[in-house]
Amino acid sequence: MKIAFYGSSLLSSYWNGAATYYRGLLSDLAARGHQVTFYEPDAFDRQQHRDIDPPAYAEVKVYPATVEAMRAVVAEAAGADVVVKASGVGVFDDELLDGVLAAARPEAIRIFWDVDAPATLAEMRADPQHGLHRAMPALDLVLTYGGGPPVITAYEGFGARRCIPIYNALDPATHHPVPPEPRFAADLAFLGNRLPDREARVEAFFLDAAARLPERRFLIGGSGWESRSLPGNVHHLGHVYTREHNAFNTSPLAVLNIARDSMAAVGFSPATRVFEAAGAGACLITDAWEGIELFLAPNAEVLVARDGREVAEHLASLTPERARRIGEAARARITSDHTYARRGAEVDLILKEEAARKGTLAPVRSVA
Repeated sequence: MKIAFYGSSLLSSYWNGAATYYRGLLSDLAARGHQVTFYEPDAFDRQQHRDIDPPAYAEVKVYPATVEAMRAVVAEAAGADVVVKASGVGVFDDELLDGVLAAARPEAIRIFWDVDAPATLAEMRADPQHGLHRAMPALDLVLTYGGGPPVITAYEGFGARRCIPIYNALDPATHHPVPPEPRFAADLAFLGNRLPDREARVEAFFLDAAARLPERRFLIGGSGWESRSLPGNVHHLGHVYTREHNAFNTSPLAVLNIARDSMAAVGFSPATRVFEAAGAGACLITDAWEGIELFLAPNAEVLVARDGREVAEHLASLTPERARRIGEAARARITSDHTYARRGAEVDLILKEEAARKGTLAPVRSVA
């Protein structure tokens, strides 16, 4: 099928946490025979901080962040079999959603793909005029980055015909063990941009742990932290490019995952970083959230902490040998159960079933 995908960016992870997710899923769908065109705006300096060149698995069309350019790329939805509007493009989000739904052919599959469902649902609850309320009747599917049963129930309550979580995963060809690099050497490393709905949790889980262990070395990577006062034992790296993530994950004794407020509250929303770190064989410490055991086994494949004190306790008792065992166990679990090949197969089947429902393909037998 020809897929027109309107998202934040495929080429850059700069202020764009969904980049790895898009790459993993769309590369697998292309390998299954789908033809992907990805539309991304030239906004937020992402094009000046590209991680990859345009890939072979997708045609990437970068358009100026102007109304005229947006309308031109919206019109191209008319030639697609599957039209996807992702959340969080950052410019003209409502106009893109309305435009591609209007431009799509009647037989085309119309999808809203939400990469931050808890936040989107909170906005919909607070705003009866939210664009998704208006668009929902025209959507065939809502796919989400995660969220589990709470997100499915909420979206169906807003009228979604069908809501299906497509979780983050691992591309073993992209994220894997590499030799450590001295500049990433630390006892604990955290990677995440400074965002309003994350900062308090970074203070509670990461900076509090650093204050409790002044003799240990901590690293924080991501944009926005340069203007934040940090403890003396915390070193700020700035933006860490995707190509550097493997070394960032393999070099420290442990890596910390911290969910954003909304995702922590809902649960069932493992961040991209969880799979990247596990794929590299890192010893991962994560803040506690409901559903973690669906992805990694606490104490055996991941360490779980409820606050900064527990992060510090995990770190203080962690030996290199135990860190290695936990990292190896996590990598084995993720490469077995949670790869983008599995996620791509799931999306491929969903698309075929939906096309059959709309009468554009012969019925597809579901796989158990």
